[in-house]
Amino acid sequence: MNEFREELLIKLSIPVYAIVIGAEILFSYLHDKKYYSTKGTLSNIYLSVLNFSLDILLRGLCLAVLWYFYQFKFMEIDKVTHPFWYWFVLLVAQDFMFYWLHRVDHYCRLFWAVHVTHHSSEEFNLTVGFRSSVFQPLYRFIYFIPLSLVGFNPLDVMFMYAATQIYGILIHTKFIGKLGFLEWFLSTPSHHRVHHASNVKYLDKNMGMVFIIWDRLFGTFAKEEEEVVYGLTKNIETYHPIKMVFHEWKNIYADLVKKKAPLKAKFMYVFGPPGWSHDGSTKTSKQLRKELGN
Repeated sequence: MNEFREELLIKLSIPVYAIVIGAEILFSYLHDKKYYSTKGTLSNIYLSVLNFSLDILLRGLCLAVLWYFYQFKFMEIDKVTHPFWYWFVLLVAQDFMFYWLHRVDHYCRLFWAVHVTHHSSEEFNLTVGFRSSVFQPLYRFIYFIPLSLVGFNPLDVMFMYAATQIYGILIHTKFIGKLGFLEWFLSTPSHHRVHHASNVKYLDKNMGMVFIIWDRLFGTFAKEEEEVVYGLTKNIETYHPIKMVFHEWKNIYADLVKKKAPLKAKFMYVFGPPGWSHDGSTKTSKQLRKELGN
């Protein structure tokens, strides 16, 4: 049954992607917006293929781990009697867990080294939604273990993640402006443009996949106000297939072998926030905002 649902999801999503991406490319071309470049789009496809391939290889292991913890569940959720509430609560709970996964990816350099590939594009269009964090499947499922423990079927958890990914991809667009009252509780294209910004005031903001309420609750929300500049604070300026994936790992190694860096500093270069340095040569997003008075 779950295989049928995922197959149906794929069959439904492919024509949707084809239509909306085609429309955005056409709009960009007709209005000379330059939202797309050939190299950028091919890079997004390449990184997506790497991520998807690893995801498929690890799917059995991830499910096995979730099933293992599911046997220790301390609640029994009856999705037959109350299907709407079962799926709605699963949607909200999974988005909550994804928020913390996403937040850790931004605030711990070890995981930022994985996630940075998604942010390294200086373009912002629907294909950037496919520009995946290649190695995230290695640990993403760990954040969904609590969902198994509270009684959600692991197959349903994986299906819900696949479904929310579709929404997460579709908000990577400049084509749609602000959406009125929906901006209060949904992650919208406007909110996600902020998330992909290199503007100092926007760094590490708007982490939610479907809902923006977690960002409002936990202090990571920012409105789209000034014009967004996409990419990293220091862009990688390369489409090299290896460098796009491993450039931050190389930077971590360079920091670890710095002379006169104490042991505590070496720990922070791996597990501290991106930009942290023991000598002030680089700065975290928090330090950069403080300098600008934001």
